[in-house]
Amino acid sequence: MKYLVTGASGFIGSRVIEMLIHRKHSVVGIDNNNDYYDTCLKFARLERIKNDNFEFVKIDFSNKTPLDALFEEHEFDRVIHLGAQAGVRYSIENPMAYADSNLIGHLNILEACRNHKIEHLVYASSSSVYGLNDKTPFETSDSVDHPVSLYAATKKSNELMSHSYSHLYGIPTTGLRFFTVYGPWGRPDMAPFIFTKKILDGEAIDINNSGNMWRDFTYIDDIVEGVVRIADVIPMRNDEWKVETGTPASSSAPYAVYNIGHGSPINLMEFISEIENALGIEAKKNYRGMQAGDVYKTYADTSDLFKATGYTPKVGVKEGVAAFVKWYKEFYDK
Repeated sequence: MKYLVTGASGFIGSRVIEMLIHRKHSVVGIDNNNDYYDTCLKFARLERIKNDNFEFVKIDFSNKTPLDALFEEHEFDRVIHLGAQAGVRYSIENPMAYADSNLIGHLNILEACRNHKIEHLVYASSSSVYGLNDKTPFETSDSVDHPVSLYAATKKSNELMSHSYSHLYGIPTTGLRFFTVYGPWGRPDMAPFIFTKKILDGEAIDINNSGNMWRDFTYIDDIVEGVVRIADVIPMRNDEWKVETGTPASSSAPYAVYNIGHGSPINLMEFISEIENALGIEAKKNYRGMQAGDVYKTYADTSDLFKATGYTPKVGVKEGVAAFVKWYKEFYDK
């Protein structure tokens, strides 16, 4: 099949493209390669996935005109929309960037899918939509009406926008709520990367809420397997579904939302300990309070995704952290 993948030079996007190519699909990848973090890392990711079945086009999908031209040129079967302005804390400092990429950009993708009869749109949502929820594990039947960051609010908005297009135009859409993805080629703004860099540089690491935090850390290979599998599970209309009795993760329209995570949260201090073990260095630690936009615990109920795809995460935190640290030291010659 022919896929469009947005966020092609990103952490998850580049790895999804790699798997699609391995499975003999044709892929066009787009990204604006902005400087939110080190562009050298983005270009290096693109370099490693060069292939005759892959074409990269530099496009900002918040700009409708070149995006429409791309859809006109290529007859895409499916779209995997992973591009977005990421980061919880950055959304507090630079809110307008999220309006452009995550709201206008998502609408542009939906419009292009509508106009070109795309078979299936899979897009990135986030575990951050669960916001103030205390009940764990997080289930897709839970309320997600109380986000604690603008980033989370834009991801909830993406789900709502997608449902409206599924309802109005019959476009099959699937949202994936990602839970703390980590691994080789990861993002420099995320904790594993920040901790590893600071420990190697002899700097103290900031530990929020004095380490009393839990995250459903999910290794990149497990995430990519789930994304590619769900692309084959196209939502269908269900005329029996009713708002009063049905789950909000499905609909009478061809619409679905799934959690995609490991399903076993790890205490932050345990995760840091694994990094220390992999590096052979004890971290200098600066304990501090809870930060704006943060949540105490994330924990994915992935039973629906398993039923749909057979998705079962395989990589534990010890193995995953070791692989990340090995990559980091090699890539940055440490």
